[in-house]
Amino acid sequence: MPTTSWLRPVAAALDAARAPVPVFFRDDDAGWDDARLFALLDAFAARSLPVDLAVIPRALGPALARELLARPGVGLHQHGLAHVNHESAGRKCEFGPSRPAAAQRGDIEEGRARLAALFGGRADPIFTPPWNRCTADTGRCLAELGFAALSRESRAAPLGVPGLRELPVAIDWFAHRHGERLSPHALGDRIAAAIAAGGPVGLMFHHAIMDAGERRRAGELLDLLAGHDRAGAAPMPALVG
Repeated sequence: MPTTSWLRPVAAALDAARAPVPVFFRDDDAGWDDARLFALLDAFAARSLPVDLAVIPRALGPALARELLARPGVGLHQHGLAHVNHESAGRKCEFGPSRPAAAQRGDIEEGRARLAALFGGRADPIFTPPWNRCTADTGRCLAELGFAALSRESRAAPLGVPGLRELPVAIDWFAHRHGERLSPHALGDRIAAAIAAGGPVGLMFHHAIMDAGERRRAGELLDLLAGHDRAGAAPMPALVG
């Protein structure tokens, strides 16, 4: 099948790789818009690719939990507590500088308990903060509570918390530059650059704002990655170790 034009740099970067490049897929905000979530999960299942869901604990109900548990190849981890902004100024953040460590820890514990109640042992010890933002206090709380990894955007400075691995996403499917959303070709260039850097290459989706056209374009990328022997698609826990 011919490679779509916007993906040609990605294919070239994979062709040039000397060894398989680790790639993982993180979809945020599970608990919102189930129909679009299932449509995206179907796209991954059709290509036998793993995907990790960042699940909002307070948005998760028993019916959704049962559906997700029944789907093979779907990883499940904690996405904050309620995905609400607690900052009165500046960028949105649920685990931001205005919240003391004790309050953050309480939210993390509540969210973890809800996921455990609905997922049993299937929830992975990984934490993705809403809006990909948190503080060093958040990281210390996560380490104290036994979480293995924190996943944010690659632009975020590492927290350097002992015992807490960081597994950032390099590519935001809805990335903007200078206030404008990246074109497909610019996105392809960005993915190619991340592959050339050696990875792991984390790709972040937000299913709730992905319409059918977005899913078709994402499917083009998934087709390329699923069919290339230099794309080492892996679930996030496998990369955490």
